[in-house]
Amino acid sequence: DLYRKVFVFRKDPSSAYVVLRAKLEQPLHNFTVCLRSYTDLSRPYSLFSYATKAQDNEILLIKPKPSEYRLYVGGKSVSFRVPEGRGDWEHVCASWESAAGVAQFWLNGKPWPRKGLQRGYAVGVEAAIMLGQEQDAFGGGFDVYNSFSGELADVYLWDVGLSPEKMRAAYQSLRLPPAILAWKSLSYELKGDVVVKPRLRE
Repeated sequence: DLYRKVFVFRKDPSSAYVVLRAKLEQPLHNFTVCLRSYTDLSRPYSLFSYATKAQDNEILLIKPKPSEYRLYVGGKSVSFRVPEGRGDWEHVCASWESAAGVAQFWLNGKPWPRKGLQRGYAVGVEAAIMLGQEQDAFGGGFDVYNSFSGELADVYLWDVGLSPEKMRAAYQSLRLPPAILAWKSLSYELKGDVVVKPRLRE
């Protein structure tokens, strides 16, 4: 249980990452990924990377520059322009639904305009899932200049698109529906220079 704890990626650039283990039975036709990050990086960094043998960017949430987040599904991406951070924690949720081919992005509990992405696609299940690096090959192929350094917390992955109420609940750390990956019952492995520490403040 990582309640009130964080992963601290100590170095910049970094070769560290956190492997997440999820039990997936069938391909994903919908998903929501949420997490909280705290960093002063201005270069590109990867937050959440979900790769299959067929597609290294099966799901990828990356921040290519301070004013943009980018979501990949099945190798295709959409970008969301955001105000540059004020050096505080940022909570992001990205969701996608195959039937309508629509991606949603929420920053600090507020929705951005929805965008079209990968209608009819299915996200594969034999996945390598990790925090802090972008996979350019299944389970590896990292570029340290896309690595994360700073603090990560409150990581979740659901196999549904969360409702607006639940998106706001995730931002406020309220009770959430059962998830494939849940911060309070996370199966993870630390790789390299990353440590678990108490959260400094709410």
